[in-house]
Amino acid sequence: MTMAVFYSIMHWTVYIMIPLIVVSLGGLFSEKSGVVNIALEGKMILGAFAGTMFMYHVQNVWELAMSPWLLLFLTLLIAMATGIIISLAHAYASINLRANQVISGIAINMFAAAFAIYTARAMTRAGSQHIHFSNVFRIDSVPGLGNIPFLGPMLFQNTYFTSLLGILILAASAFVLYKTKFGLRLRACGEHPQAADSVGVSVTKMRYAGVILSGALAGMGGILYIVPIASAFSGTVAGYGFLALAVLIFGAWKPQRILFAAFFFGLMLSVASQFSAIPFLRDLGIHANFFRMTPYVATLVVLAFTSKNTAAPKAVGQPYDKGGR
Repeated sequence: MTMAVFYSIMHWTVYIMIPLIVVSLGGLFSEKSGVVNIALEGKMILGAFAGTMFMYHVQNVWELAMSPWLLLFLTLLIAMATGIIISLAHAYASINLRANQVISGIAINMFAAAFAIYTARAMTRAGSQHIHFSNVFRIDSVPGLGNIPFLGPMLFQNTYFTSLLGILILAASAFVLYKTKFGLRLRACGEHPQAADSVGVSVTKMRYAGVILSGALAGMGGILYIVPIASAFSGTVAGYGFLALAVLIFGAWKPQRILFAAFFFGLMLSVASQFSAIPFLRDLGIHANFFRMTPYVATLVVLAFTSKNTAAPKAVGQPYDKGGR
């Protein structure tokens, strides 16, 4: 395998792992507060839909001369706001109405794809579910960092700002969860909400905060998924929201381990998509579909052997009962 192929695989690994990290962190904030969130897929879809629809209108309908970085910044804000709005519905059902949190998440997932496709067909000039935009966000080389031997070509050349943003979000999330009063209170509400309430922590507010953060990160994750690999959104994020849940469980609800879990799945998906460029895999003569299904089989195998050794927050999925003990 040549260095060019190696760098290409690593680039795709980063493109894949960054949205997995960010969306998994969204699930982490929600579940650390005590609210199950299997609606990550739906929130990613709606975030990607709203963000790409905004880019489509700026570039093709309004034809505004906007800086690519300002356009990307506004797109991310819109995607996050969309994720927050849909998260408020999930939070209200789960916290105020004490509804089944899994069913609420499933409803969002079912709604998201249908809404995105129907609305895209109604709002695009061609009446298509494909929302096209001009992808002008690639960075040829990050100044200074792109010249670092080995690491420069692998991580800081032919990259996207979204990839760098994902690493910053990971570091910030770890700091917030384990080094701040907010993080301590959030984790307390997911482990023992009655104890948190007894010292004056509002369980309702903290759970709302966790779900809102989850929606913001999942919505952003939709754009982080689309931008590095496509120039159109077609109403799907290829199951990355569900894969992010697997990363969250494999990562044992810890930011550091989520990084390694996302890298594992990203590498598997990258190799599966580029196996024909790797001589020893190409020479095996195995059908392409085998390599395409391998990452998902690996997901099942890894979860089967690791899930029993990981522990979710004790109160996750349990509606808070102020009188309970």
